[in-house]
Order: sequence, then structure tokens, then C-alpha cells
Amino acid sequence: MSSVPAGHARACFDLKSATLPLIALVLKTANLAVLGQELEARYGETPDFFDYDPVVINLVAVEEEALPIDFKQLCMLLHSYRMRAIAVHGGSTAQRAAARAVGLVETPDISHAQPLAPAPAAAPAAPEVPAPVVTQGTVVIDKPLRSGQQVYARGGDLVVLAVVSFGAEVLADGNIHVYAPLRGRAIAGAKGNTDARIFSTCLEAQLVSIAGTYRTSEIPLPADVLGKPAQVRLISEKLVMEPL
Repeated sequence: MSSVPAGHARACFDLKSATLPLIALVLKTANLAVLGQELEARYGETPDFFDYDPVVINLVAVEEEALPIDFKQLCMLLHSYRMRAIAVHGGSTAQRAAARAVGLVETPDISHAQPLAPAPAAAPAAPEVPAPVVTQGTVVIDKPLRSGQQVYARGGDLVVLAVVSFGAEVLADGNIHVYAPLRGRAIAGAKGNTDARIFSTCLEAQLVSIAGTYRTSEIPLPADVLGKPAQVRLISEKLVMEPL
């Protein structure tokens, strides 16, 4: 049987800090029935909007709520929309205890990552070759989108060169460019990018949304952008529509 000489043992694991993409759900009510109605209104027609993304539940806005939060039911509700709750942030002592009871962890109060405690000195290892960063590029659609069709540019921008019909839906984590009439639903910054924008050469959208802030056709579009080249952007949590 071969043996490893002393001082040359190879570590079987490493501990490293990591920055991971997470969705923050800022909870503004402890009433899960109301939350369920709002989720259905926003995402009921787009069941594949999320892809079991990890979610941190922000409890800061509800920490004074007298109504207890059923975290088990909350996790099940989020899972039904393909979101996985993994942690909570803020909240009262009772809320944090209830969250821990169902397996959720608490995030620290600081936003920057903390260095891990140094490991005991070990024999020098060969330098690691950094892995290439893989990013998703722009998605280009050159065919008309009919009612009921949906296109999602995950991790990038979406460019559509043909009409987006009423009832069709275009989504992107980045910007959306429609070089044709935009009559359906357009959702930019789908994962929370507040700098995302929507551009169209003929804005007639059924719904526009940026980073979760949306406006439907129930409120008529301003006359200076309706049916004209325009852009939609987010300023101080308000959608602003401007002619191009």
C-alpha cells in the first residue's frame, strides 16, 4: 500500500468566498393571501418567468407586523412560481426564529462579502487557472410574434425585428429593442436591472415593465409616444416614456 509522505498531503476541499446572483423579495405584507394575489397578477400568465432562482426574503418592511408569517406556506407559495427561498434578511426576533425553524438562514446586515478565516498554512499548491467567464449575448428575433408566444433573453438583451402582436410577450434581463410595432407585453430588467430600457419604433404596448415596475394599457399611453418611436426607462422607481 502506497503512503503519502508527511508534509505533502493534498487537501480534499477548499473554502472560498463567493458572490452569487440572488433575487431579493422585499415583503411588504404578512398576509400571504394578498401576496399570492399579487404574484398571480404579475406572473400568472408567465409560469416560466423564474427558473427556480434562489431568493432572499427581505423582512425589514414587515418587522413591526403583528400578524405572524407562515414561512413554510410562504416558501411553498414562492416555489409554485419557480422561486426557492433560501434565506431571510432583517425582521423581528420572532420572525427570524420562525424562518430558522423551516430551514431558512439569516443574511448579515452588511452588503459586502466578508473574508473567510484564514486556513492553517499548507504546502504551496500550483496556481489555479481562472475559469473563463461565460455570458449570454443578445438574442435576435426576426419573425413576428403572435398572441400567446413568448421570448425570453436570459442574461442579455433582446432585439426583435418584426411586430410583437397583442397577447405576445417579450422578456429580457437586459434591454428590449423592438424595430417594429410593439403591441404585446414587454418586460425588461426581468431579474431586477433598474438600468434596463425598452425601445420601440412604434410603441403601442399592452404592458411595459422594468425591474418589476409596470404599467398596463388600462392607463393610456401619452400622446407623444403612442404609435411613435419611443423609449421606456425607470427613474426613481417610476416609468418614464420619452419620444425618440
